[in-house]
Amino acid sequence: MGRNLSYLVVLMSVLFMVVHQQHVFVGAVLPPAFVDKWHVHVINGLSNGKLFVHCKSRDTDIGEQYINHGAEIQWSFKENVWGTTLFWCFVKNPNGSFASFEVFWHEAQHYWLHYRCTLQGTCFWTAKDDGIYLRNIPDGIEEKIHEWKRG
Repeated sequence: MGRNLSYLVVLMSVLFMVVHQQHVFVGAVLPPAFVDKWHVHVINGLSNGKLFVHCKSRDTDIGEQYINHGAEIQWSFKENVWGTTLFWCFVKNPNGSFASFEVFWHEAQHYWLHYRCTLQGTCFWTAKDDGIYLRNIPDGIEEKIHEWKRG
């Protein structure tokens, strides 16, 4: 019985490594499996006026809101077991320009988003006058990711 248990432990260890083989450490980033809960912030960084925001996933609607300059909406969630969690937002500024973009998606290989959102799994998206930015926390910069589209 002890020998069978040893084989089972080895088999389970190999299986775990195969399933998670692409979850490697990149700089200070942990693989998504190690982030217990994700936090997304959408911030109104416009020079003036209210920002319309509507964020949702397939299963969760964060709701439609107008947020004042300097204010934000935020929510937290856990990724689903299938690795298909996806949140997106539609934002519109006072002059009618808009942007529709993904604010969270599961990454199994490249960790572009996860790197920027750090070990704590916190993503900061900011709407500014010239576009939508994502804070790259490890590098200490904000990166312009999306342009405004004319309404």
